[in-house]
Amino acid sequence: MLLRVEDLYKRYGKEDVLKGVSFSLDKGETKVIIGPSGTGKSTLLRCINRLTEPDRGRIWLEDTEITSPKVNINRIRSQIGFVFQDFNLFTHLTALDNVRLGLIRVKGMSKKEATERAMAELARVGLADKARAYPAELSGGQQQRVSIARALAMDPKLILFDEPTSALDPELIGEVLAVMEGLARSGMTMLVVTHEMGFARTVADEIIFMERGVIVEQGPPEQLFRSPKHPRTAEFLRRITDLYGGEQ
Repeated sequence: MLLRVEDLYKRYGKEDVLKGVSFSLDKGETKVIIGPSGTGKSTLLRCINRLTEPDRGRIWLEDTEITSPKVNINRIRSQIGFVFQDFNLFTHLTALDNVRLGLIRVKGMSKKEATERAMAELARVGLADKARAYPAELSGGQQQRVSIARALAMDPKLILFDEPTSALDPELIGEVLAVMEGLARSGMTMLVVTHEMGFARTVADEIIFMERGVIVEQGPPEQLFRSPKHPRTAEFLRRITDLYGGEQ
């Protein structure tokens, strides 16, 4: 077991955003979290990376308790990649510099070694020819692929994706999903929050449906899509299919 989340709670003011969330993730597995907006999905990812502090509950990455006050959080974050919906690239740095910065500052690589690794990851996401381009010179899809390359370069045990296509124009979504599908096939462990039901159905080993801070239902894609056990899961999938159309 690579990741274990146990009884996680988070409140903002008077609102309970997470209410006892528990699940696990095995090495090489892709899990997709779906559910209505504002139901705690992004907060859950941020708690796993300790960008947001949970109020209660425990999280383990292999044998290390992430939620322990004694944990080296910078070391943990170097092992858990995070791909944000709004890219989070440094606008004053080229694609190459965005990817190699962490290798130099966190991993302690030489500039030469970091450059070689960064170029390899940019090639992996199909952007070797854009290494010297700045974010403003790239499309949204290209920027998101740079952010994926940046996460991959750190050689993480797990990558968290927080609605990675939600800020993209429809014609650019496919290029990002194709990279993510390739990562899943290669054995990368991924936890993905998304509304892309076609991706979820095709790539996920398991789907988690969340609403109002709790896990309502989880299971293999075919089970959830063909015969969901909970009426709310069926209603959500019907509505989102109507909204986005067909199988996506």
